Amino acid sequence: MTTAYVVTALVTIAANTFSGLAAMTRLEPIMRTLGPALKTAGVPESWLVFPIGALKVAGALGLALGLLGVPLVGTAAAAGLILYFVCALYTHLRVSDFSPTFFLAIGFLGLAVATLALDLVR
Repeated sequence: MTTAYVVTALVTIAANTFSGLAAMTRLEPIMRTLGPALKTAGVPESWLVFPIGALKVAGALGLALGLLGVPLVGTAAAAGLILYFVCALYTHLRVSDFSPTFFLAIGFLGLAVATLALDLVR
Protein backbone atom coordinates (compact mmCIF):
# COMPACT_ATOMS: atom_id res chain seq x y z
CA MET A 1 0.00 0.00 0.00
CA THR A 2 1.37 3.37 -0.95
CA THR A 3 1.36 6.29 1.45
CA ALA A 4 -0.64 8.37 -1.03
CA TYR A 5 -3.37 5.72 -1.18
CA VAL A 6 -3.55 5.32 2.60
CA VAL A 7 -3.73 9.08 3.23
CA THR A 8 -6.31 9.65 0.49
CA ALA A 9 -8.41 6.72 1.65
CA LEU A 10 -8.29 7.93 5.27
CA VAL A 11 -9.38 11.44 4.28
CA THR A 12 -12.19 9.98 2.13
CA ILE A 13 -13.26 7.71 5.00
CA ALA A 14 -13.28 10.60 7.50
CA ALA A 15 -15.16 12.96 5.20
CA ASN A 16 -17.85 10.44 4.26
CA THR A 17 -18.26 9.18 7.82
CA PHE A 18 -18.76 12.70 9.13
CA SER A 19 -21.05 13.68 6.27
CA GLY A 20 -23.13 10.53 6.54
CA LEU A 21 -23.53 10.71 10.31
CA ALA A 22 -24.28 14.45 10.16
CA ALA A 23 -27.04 13.74 7.64
CA MET A 24 -28.44 10.83 9.65
CA THR A 25 -28.55 12.86 12.87
CA ARG A 26 -29.58 16.08 11.11
CA LEU A 27 -26.72 17.97 12.73
CA GLU A 28 -27.95 21.56 13.09
CA PRO A 29 -24.96 23.44 11.55
CA ILE A 30 -25.07 21.11 8.54
CA MET A 31 -28.84 21.38 8.17
CA ARG A 32 -28.63 25.17 7.78
CA THR A 33 -27.00 24.59 4.40
CA LEU A 34 -28.34 21.15 3.56
CA GLY A 35 -32.02 21.85 4.30
CA PRO A 36 -32.49 24.54 1.63
CA ALA A 37 -30.44 22.52 -0.88
CA LEU A 38 -32.68 19.49 -0.36
CA LYS A 39 -35.78 21.60 -0.99
CA THR A 40 -34.31 23.16 -4.12
CA ALA A 41 -33.29 19.77 -5.50
CA GLY A 42 -36.65 18.21 -4.63
CA VAL A 43 -35.13 15.61 -2.32
CA PRO A 44 -37.25 14.72 0.74
CA GLU A 45 -35.63 15.28 4.12
CA SER A 46 -36.65 11.73 5.07
CA TRP A 47 -33.92 10.50 2.69
CA LEU A 48 -31.20 11.84 5.00
CA VAL A 49 -31.04 8.57 6.94
CA PHE A 50 -31.52 6.27 3.95
CA PRO A 51 -30.25 6.47 1.28
CA ILE A 52 -28.08 9.58 1.76
CA GLY A 53 -26.45 9.00 5.16
CA ALA A 54 -26.44 5.21 4.99
CA LEU A 55 -24.71 5.08 1.60
CA LYS A 56 -21.98 7.50 2.66
CA VAL A 57 -21.31 5.57 5.87
CA ALA A 58 -21.40 2.24 4.01
CA GLY A 59 -18.90 3.61 1.49
CA ALA A 60 -16.61 4.75 4.30
CA LEU A 61 -16.85 1.34 6.00
CA GLY A 62 -16.05 -0.39 2.72
CA LEU A 63 -12.98 1.78 2.22
CA ALA A 64 -11.88 0.98 5.77
CA LEU A 65 -12.24 -2.74 5.06
CA GLY A 66 -10.10 -2.22 1.99
CA LEU A 67 -7.37 -0.67 4.13
CA LEU A 68 -7.66 -3.52 6.62
CA GLY A 69 -6.98 -6.23 4.07
CA VAL A 70 -10.09 -6.81 1.97
CA PRO A 71 -8.98 -4.99 -1.17
CA LEU A 72 -11.92 -5.87 -3.45
CA VAL A 73 -14.38 -4.42 -0.94
CA GLY A 74 -12.36 -1.20 -0.81
CA THR A 75 -12.30 -0.97 -4.59
CA ALA A 76 -16.04 -1.58 -4.81
CA ALA A 77 -16.69 1.01 -2.09
CA ALA A 78 -14.68 3.65 -3.93
CA ALA A 79 -16.57 2.88 -7.15
CA GLY A 80 -19.87 3.05 -5.25
CA LEU A 81 -19.00 6.44 -3.78
CA ILE A 82 -18.13 7.71 -7.26
CA LEU A 83 -21.53 6.57 -8.53
CA TYR A 84 -23.26 8.15 -5.51
CA PHE A 85 -21.62 11.54 -6.03
CA VAL A 86 -22.15 11.53 -9.80
CA CYS A 87 -25.86 11.02 -9.07
CA ALA A 88 -25.77 13.76 -6.42
CA LEU A 89 -24.21 16.19 -8.90
CA TYR A 90 -26.80 15.28 -11.51
CA THR A 91 -29.55 15.95 -8.97
CA HIS A 92 -28.16 19.44 -8.37
CA LEU A 93 -27.54 20.15 -12.06
CA ARG A 94 -31.03 19.17 -13.21
CA VAL A 95 -32.52 22.00 -11.10
CA SER A 96 -29.59 24.43 -11.61
CA ASP A 97 -28.73 24.31 -7.91
CA PHE A 98 -25.23 25.67 -7.42
CA SER A 99 -25.44 25.95 -3.64
CA PRO A 100 -22.46 25.08 -1.40
CA THR A 101 -23.62 21.45 -1.29
CA PHE A 102 -23.07 21.21 -5.06
CA PHE A 103 -19.44 22.23 -4.67
CA LEU A 104 -19.00 19.92 -1.68
CA ALA A 105 -20.25 17.05 -3.84
CA ILE A 106 -17.56 17.92 -6.40
CA GLY A 107 -14.93 17.70 -3.64
CA PHE A 108 -16.30 14.40 -2.35
CA LEU A 109 -16.36 13.04 -5.90
CA GLY A 110 -12.73 14.08 -6.34
CA LEU A 111 -11.75 12.25 -3.15
CA ALA A 112 -13.53 9.08 -4.26
CA VAL A 113 -11.97 9.24 -7.75
CA ALA A 114 -8.50 9.78 -6.27
CA THR A 115 -8.99 6.91 -3.83
CA LEU A 116 -10.09 4.54 -6.61
CA ALA A 117 -7.28 5.64 -8.94
CA LEU A 118 -4.62 5.18 -6.26
CA ASP A 119 -6.17 1.85 -5.28
CA LEU A 120 -5.95 0.57 -8.85
CA VAL A 121 -2.30 1.56 -9.33
CA ARG A 122 -0.94 0.24 -6.03
